Amino acid sequence: MRRRPFAVALSAASLIAFAAGDASAQEVVKIGMSFAMTGAGFAAAGRQAAAGARLYVQQHGNLVAGKNIELILRDDAGVADNARRLVQEMIVNDKVNIIAGGITPTALAYGPLVTQAKVATVVMISGASVTTTASPYFVRTSFILAQSSWIMGEWAAKNGSKRVVTLVNEWAPGTEAETAFKQRFTELGGQIVESIRIPLANPDFAPFLQRIRDINPDTAFIYFPGTQAGIFAKQFAERGLASSGIKIIGPRRSHRRRRAQHHGRSDAGHGDHPRLFGVARFRPEQKIRRGLQEGE
Repeated sequence: MRRRPFAVALSAASLIAFAAGDASAQEVVKIGMSFAMTGAGFAAAGRQAAAGARLYVQQHGNLVAGKNIELILRDDAGVADNARRLVQEMIVNDKVNIIAGGITPTALAYGPLVTQAKVATVVMISGASVTTTASPYFVRTSFILAQSSWIMGEWAAKNGSKRVVTLVNEWAPGTEAETAFKQRFTELGGQIVESIRIPLANPDFAPFLQRIRDINPDTAFIYFPGTQAGIFAKQFAERGLASSGIKIIGPRRSHRRRRAQHHGRSDAGHGDHPRLFGVARFRPEQKIRRGLQEGE
């Protein structure tokens, strides 16, 4: 699934809200965004989504379909209970017309709330298939991990990978990515020598990297949320695995072209380059990146 620009997400959600009659008599349409702006692991994705929304308003103005758009941002820190409370407050107190949703656990947490309140909700970050089943008022504009992982399994089988270790977080998106990759890779004759699952909040990959070294596969398929993939790649290089010939592959969260792209990445100063491959979309908005770097 392609990730659509914020403009499309905004238009789709607005049409849903207008069709329900919730915003038709108002001059201002309020969009309540519940993202992880702080906290371990997910803040990067939340900040990027918020920056994308602000960038759209900055470039195109806040007038859509004759209505003024007001963005209301709340930091749920990636915690389900926080998100449920904040979304309820935005619905009851701020009278938002649309909710913009974040990661899987938080979106699932407030699914019943938006259903009861009949508030259109745009899921912008979560990649688990189950997410949109949480509410008939959910629409997804981000991605599904199973799709890009299935593509990665096919790419791996056709590009020299024979023996693969999978390493993912123990949560819905991680296990879904693992399952889809394994299905396609083995269908095409590949061998999964071991599947490793690790806790979601795991700052130290050392024992898992040692296990990969001991198994010595030709490829490691990984999926970690937020900044954890970068931490993994850094530790992978620091432990000497970057020069072992083991490829790291995995799904990228957004892709427009269904093909694998190679992109090397330094391990922050040691000079080695882990062999990183992923299904990717290369249309970065540099202005978003600059805004994040400058703390906008």
